[in-house]
Amino acid sequence: MTINEIQDEIIEEFSGFDDWMDKYQLLIDLGNEQEPLEEKYKTEQNLIDGCQSRVWLVAEEREVKSEEVKSEKLIHFRAESDALIVKGIVSLLIRVLSDHTPQEILDADLYFIEEIGLKEHLSPTRSNGLVAMVKQMRVYALAFSAKQ
Repeated sequence: MTINEIQDEIIEEFSGFDDWMDKYQLLIDLGNEQEPLEEKYKTEQNLIDGCQSRVWLVAEEREVKSEEVKSEKLIHFRAESDALIVKGIVSLLIRVLSDHTPQEILDADLYFIEEIGLKEHLSPTRSNGLVAMVKQMRVYALAFSAKQ
């Protein structure tokens, strides 16, 4: 799936709810479904600066071989937060950006954030944290891109 197809899927899921309390519950549920990050990755180095809650983000490069493309390097993200809603937000970002090429991540227009109303329903500190998470994911993409 492309990044935009995944975003459209998320927009569709959130459009089923009119009340923001239901949307927050969906975020919490998504965060709870996410596989926990192993303790060994919960280090200062993996902590995202700019988040009010603690958010650890880990990225690794995975090589994928297919018939159409000889070999492609994709970035796989994993994360965890100590705050339920933030955990849901980072799980959405992972769903959208994980397992794509560095260039796809760098080129992505993350319109789903605006479309589901997330930006306007977050506190300023959570909004800053969201920006910090996206920025860190793009920094990883840039670093992997430079390595290739």
